[in-house]
Amino acid sequence: MVRMDASTLVTPPYVAGPLRLEPFPALRLAPARVGNPTTGRAFARPYKDVSARLSRWQGRGYLRRDAEPALYLHEYTAGGITVRGLVGALDVSHRATRPEERAVLPHEGIHPAQADELADRMEEMQLNPAPILLVHRGTERQRRLLAEVAQRAPDHAFTDRGQQQHRIWAIREPELLVGIAEELAPSRVLIADGHHRYAAYLRLQRRQAAQHRSETAPRTRDFGLAMLVDQDDTPLFLGPIHRTLTATSLSDLRDAVLAVGQRFEAVAQSDAVAALSPTCLAATDGSTWAIIMLDLDDGEAAVEMLHRRILPELAHGPASIGYHHSVEDALAKARPDQVAVLMPAPSVDLVLAIAAQDRLLPEKATSFQPKPSLGVLIRTLHAGAGGPS
Repeated sequence: MVRMDASTLVTPPYVAGPLRLEPFPALRLAPARVGNPTTGRAFARPYKDVSARLSRWQGRGYLRRDAEPALYLHEYTAGGITVRGLVGALDVSHRATRPEERAVLPHEGIHPAQADELADRMEEMQLNPAPILLVHRGTERQRRLLAEVAQRAPDHAFTDRGQQQHRIWAIREPELLVGIAEELAPSRVLIADGHHRYAAYLRLQRRQAAQHRSETAPRTRDFGLAMLVDQDDTPLFLGPIHRTLTATSLSDLRDAVLAVGQRFEAVAQSDAVAALSPTCLAATDGSTWAIIMLDLDDGEAAVEMLHRRILPELAHGPASIGYHHSVEDALAKARPDQVAVLMPAPSVDLVLAIAAQDRLLPEKATSFQPKPSLGVLIRTLHAGAGGPS
């Protein structure tokens, strides 16, 4: 028997179209609880007690439960960026067998053990506690339909404890739901955030299907909570994730860069930072700076070149790779035996193209921001509370 290394990354299965976001009756934390650092405790171990905790919260007015299913238009503003997304129960019940059938495109691999753990956690909690983030380029008609929704008074509007501003519209009108469904059906969407939760949804769906329940039994695990953002309407910001290479020197990195026919040049810090671009990386050991000029293949991302061509040529290390969302955090780790590599962010179109070509980017290649606060919209896995009504 071949055992899979726990660190192995695999491609999660592809969900087949047509893309379906179905209404569901949302759970919503009270505004004072959203963005509150203590809120995470409600979703902490033991996970089997989460439902009881939330029931107590509901009794105290900390949690509200919608009586009727809806799609939700959720607009949130954080750090000066406003994002609107359509939140619903994503149908994950059908797997694609051919590339042209794929409706949901991952761009990063997943650790199977982590996906299993998340699936177990959701099963114990009986919840999808937060939506995965999906992005696509919507149709003009879809934008028009959702713009009409956003013109009316929101059903809920508040600023949470983390200073995110939220507006939520519940969409229940049958004609409007049909129109939205028609526009979404042929869409192909990219997973922006939540690859492991997506994989957990698929595991829960497979587990339920394996139980051979009757056709009339509720199939709540055929769905998983998702927010779909139109990148042409209110785009998410796509930022880079920088690297630190442990047990690696700047000279080791230089030799590896030259070994694969790329250019390495020592420069001043200001010049290195200024040169950072889709085809140029900056690297430092805390005292010396350099730029790495990349001759990329058509459609190749800089992070692919680094991980798949340059790092395998290193004579030493990396013993581990650190990931940093800010330049400051990466530079704070730079030292003679640990090189910081500053990365450019790939464009959304490049990530979409890579995913459509059945390629995966290296782990932690993208950072889509901002993400909504925890607790704005939650989906229960209890019978009758997940799929179409």
